[in-house]
Amino acid sequence: MKKNFFLLSSLATSLLLSGCWDVTEPQRMYYVQGIGIDYKDGQYEIYMQLINFTNDAKSEVPNPQAAPSEVGRSKGKTMEEAFFKLYRSIDQKVFWGHMTYLLFTEEAMKSDNAISNIDSFLRHRETRYQIWIYCTQDPIQDILLTTPILNKSLTASKLSNPSNMEEQETFVEPVNLRNLVIGLNEPSHEIGIPYVTINKNWETTERPAHGTALMGVGVLSKDGFKGFIKDEAVRGMQWMNNRTHRAELTFKLDDNGDYLTTTMKKISVKIKPLVKNDQVTFEVDVKLDATINGFKTNVSEEEIRKQIIKEVKKEIRTTYEEALAKDIDIYRLSEHLYRKNVKMWKKLEGDGKIPLTRSSISKLKIDVNQVNSGRKTFTSTINE
Repeated sequence: MKKNFFLLSSLATSLLLSGCWDVTEPQRMYYVQGIGIDYKDGQYEIYMQLINFTNDAKSEVPNPQAAPSEVGRSKGKTMEEAFFKLYRSIDQKVFWGHMTYLLFTEEAMKSDNAISNIDSFLRHRETRYQIWIYCTQDPIQDILLTTPILNKSLTASKLSNPSNMEEQETFVEPVNLRNLVIGLNEPSHEIGIPYVTINKNWETTERPAHGTALMGVGVLSKDGFKGFIKDEAVRGMQWMNNRTHRAELTFKLDDNGDYLTTTMKKISVKIKPLVKNDQVTFEVDVKLDATINGFKTNVSEEEIRKQIIKEVKKEIRTTYEEALAKDIDIYRLSEHLYRKNVKMWKKLEGDGKIPLTRSSISKLKIDVNQVNSGRKTFTSTINE
């Protein structure tokens, strides 16, 4: 009798347990990979990229019939309204925990609500601080529908995982939500967001293949969008960043028109603020290593060293002056003064930024620690 009572009690108790009844099964959800935000005619236009994980589990034998992703589009007076309108055309629950990047158009960056829109993603309980941030002037839908080279998984794309390419070349440093919050909260309250464009340099045996490329930055501040610095004008940022893993430098070697490309590594930057008579200037010391893979003519190590120093200085100055024309503190000099001499920073700052001029960088020293020829000598190994 006692045994039967125990069994009945156990059965009744188990029926009261909730278990996992409120958990949605993975196959019954859609997964957000990327979000694009545009602003036109007083309305927000949002793009939602839903990813298909079919090819992720078996990347060596992908299913050609499975679409890698689909992109939905909706409009609204607010970003949230546009999302709810899009939900009405979606068949299953949307999961935001796998979201990897945000893409803003120039118009969305110029919007008065750009900062609050970014804050909305920070407040969402399913999103993370590791979401990458980008901006563009190209059509968002074209970028979201661009697939990686060789039909690789979208989870390995440049936008989803920019760290994959950093060791090969760090032309523009990736920025995630955490970096953005820090950049906007610290002097000079500005952040350079990577600028994305569509690259049409690739082809398959059947058709042209498009890819994405990071070609500059769009600078966002607490006061609004300040503009783009792109292509050759942004090259100086590579040499002023301790997180640059690898970069290239191409320059004219001699008067005959011969060019040389060097690979730059081990970049180290030190910025020292100097205060004199309530005036602040900055001494910049950049150290780096260079590797030479091949060149047409015989040349000495010292000649190469001199040309590297000349070109790196030129690119640092070019980027600085391009940013200065847009009232941008591209090298965050204001923050360096804030860290080293907060008393003087408080005396000079306005909205977190100190006044800068072309002569604010009073000294720019470039040290090429090592020039590696990639072989034993700097003479040609093949005689012409």
